[in-house]
Amino acid sequence: MAPTSTKSSLKRVLLSALCLPVFAAPVSADVVNYVSGAPAKDIKILKEIVKPWEEATGHTLEFTSMPPSTTDSFAQYRLWLAANNSDIDVYETDVIWAPQLANHFVDLSNAASDVIDAHFPSIIESQTVDGKLVALPLFTDAPALYYRKDLLEKHGAAVPSTWEELTATAKSVQAAERAGGQSDLWGFVWQGNAYEGLTCDALEWVKSFGGGQIVEPDGTVSINNEQAINALELAKSWVGTISPEGVLAYQEEDARGVWQTGNAVFMRNWPYAYALGNSDDSAVKDKFGVVPLPSGGSNDKSAATLGGWNLAVSKYSKNPDAAISLALYLTSPEAQKRRALELSRLPTLVSLYDDEDIKTEQPAIAEWKDIFLQAVPRPSAPTKTKYNEVSSKFWSAVHDTLSGNGSAAENLELLEIELNEIKGNSW
Repeated sequence: MAPTSTKSSLKRVLLSALCLPVFAAPVSADVVNYVSGAPAKDIKILKEIVKPWEEATGHTLEFTSMPPSTTDSFAQYRLWLAANNSDIDVYETDVIWAPQLANHFVDLSNAASDVIDAHFPSIIESQTVDGKLVALPLFTDAPALYYRKDLLEKHGAAVPSTWEELTATAKSVQAAERAGGQSDLWGFVWQGNAYEGLTCDALEWVKSFGGGQIVEPDGTVSINNEQAINALELAKSWVGTISPEGVLAYQEEDARGVWQTGNAVFMRNWPYAYALGNSDDSAVKDKFGVVPLPSGGSNDKSAATLGGWNLAVSKYSKNPDAAISLALYLTSPEAQKRRALELSRLPTLVSLYDDEDIKTEQPAIAEWKDIFLQAVPRPSAPTKTKYNEVSSKFWSAVHDTLSGNGSAAENLELLEIELNEIKGNSW
């Protein structure tokens, strides 16, 4: 539970923002239904964070849980919104969904006019479609390389700065540990299932090798090139060697499960895994660090897929005012700070990166600022409403390559043809 002082502060801020006197009775009390695929701990903290808002407004939060797969969540969101479903008031949305779902969401530009400038401009821009702010930033995301400090020190290995170095280090440490009796240890775990998460992982490999962003900002299909081929062939070599065969079915939580039980040297994952990795029941508590993802080589830079989640209010909500109030409250400095402290979620508010409490209790967040500055967007802006199909084609080609169904060169050549067919005369 939050300390009393924190609760009081949150309530004062909320009452001030809503222009409500402390003991005022709400004009009406509404139930606001919030939908998300967040992990269980996030939902637990969300229900605690929202209590001052419930007390001050008289409104009540109800939560609808979605599966952890962002692909499945997006499909369900589209079904609900296409049907003008009024049961859901607030949608927790992935950063890439704004161009595809914008027509179904309330323009929050006026409601958030006083706070827009406090957020990272690039994040506000990502959620603005045709001049309308369709979602408020909740937290931002950029993945990092998690590494076992104790194992690297034990075997005299340095933190890798390139994917080739990671491959070699993972292989040598894995072999040495297995020889010492740790038969379940793997060198590197990541997200290899055929879903949006693989688009994120593979985009990082390709971009860091100098292979572009699948579709460039000007709409050019760029994926079929030698650098991209080299990146995917290297990743293919991991499967069954430094990564288990089962990695081809892994999503974020699968990778974290292996990592947190102490059975991996390296892991690629998002910031949420940091706090969980340092929980009292974690086998790797205080044994790991995070650094930017490796580069493709000496002349290439690290690339981390820009992620993050936002709050959008449905046009079909029966309680739009209460829903907007909730969205403003959950994206406020106080709520974002609580989320940062307890869940290691990266704030979207620039000022919080200088907050002394966050620096003290979650020092890794300061490290993530550098990672975030190297973030690369998925090509949702140039491909607009066709992004979901583009991403599906990309992750399918990558998954085929990793599974041994065709070479990277063959699969990327076919992918280029398919993407240009989707593009037609324009996106």
